[in-house]
Amino acid sequence: MSLPATNHDPGFRITRASHVVLTVRDLAASRQFYEKVIGLILTAEQGDTLYFRGVEEACHHSLVLRKGEGAVCARLGLRVFRDDDLDRLKAFLEANRCKAAWAEVPHQGRTLQATDPAGTPLEFCAIMPVEPRMITKFTRHAGGSALRLDHYQVLTPDVRKACEFYTAAGFRLSEYIAPAGTFDLRGVFLQRKGNPHDIVFFNGAGPRLHHFAFLAPEIHHLLNACDLAGELGYGAAVERGPGRHGPGHAMYVYMRDPDGHRVELFNTHYQIMDIENEPIGWDPSDHKISFPWGLPARQAWFEEATPFADVPIREPQLKPKPLTLESYLAK
Repeated sequence: MSLPATNHDPGFRITRASHVVLTVRDLAASRQFYEKVIGLILTAEQGDTLYFRGVEEACHHSLVLRKGEGAVCARLGLRVFRDDDLDRLKAFLEANRCKAAWAEVPHQGRTLQATDPAGTPLEFCAIMPVEPRMITKFTRHAGGSALRLDHYQVLTPDVRKACEFYTAAGFRLSEYIAPAGTFDLRGVFLQRKGNPHDIVFFNGAGPRLHHFAFLAPEIHHLLNACDLAGELGYGAAVERGPGRHGPGHAMYVYMRDPDGHRVELFNTHYQIMDIENEPIGWDPSDHKISFPWGLPARQAWFEEATPFADVPIREPQLKPKPLTLESYLAK
C-alpha cells in the first residue's frame, strides 16, 4: 500500500476552500460572536441569513449562517478558476459516481452542488460579487481580526477513500497521519492553494464537520479574541488553546460558537508549491507532534462535531484512541 498520487491535470482547476454554510438557532447571538469575537465583516443580512467575509477577503462571503431549528452544516464551498471548469468538474464527479446538480445560490455565479464519496455535501462556484477589502480599514477590525477562510476539517470513517478522490481531483497531499512505517491513513491534509491544507480528513464517525478555520494576523489577535470571548460571556466556549500545532506548526485557538459549531483562529502557514515537495508523515503515537507543549485536548474536541444536514453518520472500523486531557490527567 502506498500514498495516493495526485493527478496534476484532472481537466479542471479547483483553487481553494471558499465558504461554509451553517444553520444556527439564534442569528443575533451568532452575529455577535462572529463579529465581535472572531472579527468577521458582515457583508449582508437578508431575511433569516447572514453573510460574512474576512477582513482581507474581496469575495461576498466565506461564512453563511441561516436560521434553523438545529445546528447543522448545509455545505462546504470550494472555488474553481473559471466558469467552464464547472462543466468538466461535473463530468468528473459523475464518472466517480458522485451526485452532482446545478443550483441557484444567492450571491454566487453558476453553482454546482455535489456529494463526495465520503458523503460530504459540497458546492463549487467560480465567481461571487466583489466587496471592498477591509484590510486597511482599521476601525472595522475587531476580536481576532479574521483575515480569510483557510480550511475545514471533516471526520470520516474512510480517510483513504477521501484522499484517493481528492488527489484524483488535483489536490496535493501535504501531510498525513499514519503509524510509523505504514500508509494506514488516519488523517490527511489536502491542498490546492499552496499552503498545507484546504480540506482535512481525520478518522472518526462521520461525515461530520469538525471545524473550519480563519487566518488571523498575529498571535496577539488570538489572545484578543479570547479576552473578548470572556467579556461577552463566551469564556467557556474557548475549547482548546491557545497552543501550537505539531503538523502545520501554527499557533491556534479553537472556540465553539453559540450553537456548538467549532471555529479555529490560527496565525501562520508554510508554503508547499514546488513539485519536489513530498508529503510529510506523522506518527499519531508521537505526542510531541500532536501537542508540542501544554496539555492534550479534551475528549469532546476529538469526538464532538457538527453533522451535515440529512447525511447519515457511519462509524469507523478502527475507533480512534487519541490521548485526551481526561486520560492524561488520570495517569
